[in-house]
Amino acid sequence: MRRRLALALTALLVSAACSSPSSGTSAPEADERTRAIRPVDGCGTGSWTDPADLAPDRSPARCRPGSPPARRLPEPRKLTIATGTLGAEYVAPLRVALDKGEFEKEGLDVTLKVLPTPEALPLLAKGEVDALWAAPEAAVMNGIRGGFTIRWVAGNFSPGPKSKSGLWVRLKDGETATSVRMADRRLGTMIGKGSVIAYPMEQALERHGGGLDRIRYQQLGSADVLTALRNGGVDSAWLLDPVWRRVDGEPGYAFLGGQPAGEPLGGMLYGPSLLNDDMDAGVALLRAYIRTVNTYFAADYKQKESYVTYLANLLKTDPSILRSTPSLRMDWEIRRGTTDRLQAAYRAQGVAEGDSLPESRTVTRSLYEEAVGHRR
Repeated sequence: MRRRLALALTALLVSAACSSPSSGTSAPEADERTRAIRPVDGCGTGSWTDPADLAPDRSPARCRPGSPPARRLPEPRKLTIATGTLGAEYVAPLRVALDKGEFEKEGLDVTLKVLPTPEALPLLAKGEVDALWAAPEAAVMNGIRGGFTIRWVAGNFSPGPKSKSGLWVRLKDGETATSVRMADRRLGTMIGKGSVIAYPMEQALERHGGGLDRIRYQQLGSADVLTALRNGGVDSAWLLDPVWRRVDGEPGYAFLGGQPAGEPLGGMLYGPSLLNDDMDAGVALLRAYIRTVNTYFAADYKQKESYVTYLANLLKTDPSILRSTPSLRMDWEIRRGTTDRLQAAYRAQGVAEGDSLPESRTVTRSLYEEAVGHRR
């Protein structure tokens, strides 16, 4: 059933691409070769890192707090950003940017609109929404392959070193965390196939004698994943923040791995309106986002109790829940090869059609590089 749904979604995306006058496979009309890249106050050598650096302890790029400074657009611009939720911690930079007026400083009137990715993609490709705060999931790759002009233009976060959000297993008699064999086990997940977690999940499974094609998936509601793991309904589960704290340290459970440290798997996706029609607004939006990260999320932002309370109120969540997990490592940069690794995992799950797309069709780094004044 899930494979039929994935194929049906691909057909919808291709159909929408063919019918949209704004869609196509063209690259952005302007890039770093035709746009002036100027030095930016407060953004020095630390504002950019080599995309090929995949070291787990890599320090994310940073400018000084308050940088890059705003450069207000000559004419105000209304922008709509689609997001799957307004309450998750990874959306906090957008919520703070709105609350602190960082978008407004750029001359941007930004609206956050809650839309699931499958619904948002055709609207993004047609320019009816300007950006999508999500991830380059299988549906995104299939949409680009079908003709959508969509690019991943900025990262969001990687987990903190103490995070254990990821793959957990209920140990059988005699097993330890280093002797688990995952082949043929049942995996409970609320996300299902085609999500970016396929890539880190594949890594964790292969370290333990499994693989994406050697496990049995059971898609569950968010409230049911932990219950099924505890009562034996599934043998393993992908547990998100803060659910994993419920089994951390308990006998009989083991953490097998999560998202790679230092490698964001999601963030900002642009459609043709910001890639082609108004690249100045596209850069301005990323400039406001990057400034928000540098000012409010530069390091361990949960050390200050008053700020945790502020974020909890903004996200409408319990401060104790927010406090119970490590700070995310906010990171606007995109690592080299991430979409290659994601597409390999999607093929292993059977939800990707055709050959892998080259990075030139999936990623554009030039916009955030311009925002911090980095010249290649």
